[in-house]
Amino acid sequence: MVWFLGLGIVGLVLLVLCLVFDGVLEGVLDGLGGGLDGFLSLPVIAGFVSALGFTGAIVLGTTGTGVGAATGAGVVAGAGVGWVTWRFSRALMRDGGAPAPRGEDLTGSSGSVVTAIPADGYGEVLLYLAGQPVKYAAKSASAVARGSDVWVESVLSPTSVVVRPVDR
Repeated sequence: MVWFLGLGIVGLVLLVLCLVFDGVLEGVLDGLGGGLDGFLSLPVIAGFVSALGFTGAIVLGTTGTGVGAATGAGVVAGAGVGWVTWRFSRALMRDGGAPAPRGEDLTGSSGSVVTAIPADGYGEVLLYLAGQPVKYAAKSASAVARGSDVWVESVLSPTSVVVRPVDR
């Protein structure tokens, strides 16, 4: 039973090392994967070894069966935990999320004038990009007073836009 508990503890220590060193230890098994796409990663191996050890100890301690039956049950449990870990890690790696917001996403959005916009120069507008308030330099074909609502017609640069007043 001591061997099984030792395997379980070694698997947990290996898992903690994988989490702490975050990929530094992954290079150890890179050459062994050969197209298995992460199936021989250290978290998968750590899960397998832990489940093998702890399941073997539980089976050996609670039933009258021998070491062979405990090892078999541990291998089955370890294979299950390893497979679940592999599937979970693949699902996490596939999660790309939404693309980062870009300045071009501002076209057609509304905002308000913070600093009055003269007809021949720049003022400032407050716009919301991905829900965050951002101040931009703004240019308009006509003068726009402070506090007016505006629409973004186009993006001139990463920090400036062309706006037009909203007629209400």
